[in-house]
Amino acid sequence: MQSYYWVKTFHLVFVVAWMAAVFYLPRILVNLSETAGQLPVIERLQLMGLRLYRFGHMMFGIALVLGLVLWLGYKVIPDFPTMVAPGAAGWLHAKLGLVVLLLVYFSWTGRLLKGAVKGRVLPSSRALRWFNELPLVLFIGVVWLVLAKPF
Repeated sequence: MQSYYWVKTFHLVFVVAWMAAVFYLPRILVNLSETAGQLPVIERLQLMGLRLYRFGHMMFGIALVLGLVLWLGYKVIPDFPTMVAPGAAGWLHAKLGLVVLLLVYFSWTGRLLKGAVKGRVLPSSRALRWFNELPLVLFIGVVWLVLAKPF
């Protein structure tokens, strides 16, 4: 049972690290869209964004592996509990759907960043600021589903 808590702890730590990248990458895009003509600032923001994007992918990968262990570990680890009771996994499917949407969001922000590095024009800073709020709504849904397990 102790191994379950360690896996769950590290899963949460890596999810938080990934969400930090999900939340901060759009802020870098907002700053990029507002720094026209300031080449040193643009280069620094692009470098920061690319490093953050790479970091986010690593954190997501580790969180995914640990999440799979939490979900299916009981099949290969003796006495490892499962977090999903048979027939009561609707909340998990809904959570995974929201996580997929967050991953799509993160990938799209990465494409915007890579496009900006290649010289493509970003959307307006106002549009990016609104776009920046979307992952918070999705993340609130994920947390609620995990805590409430409504179905």
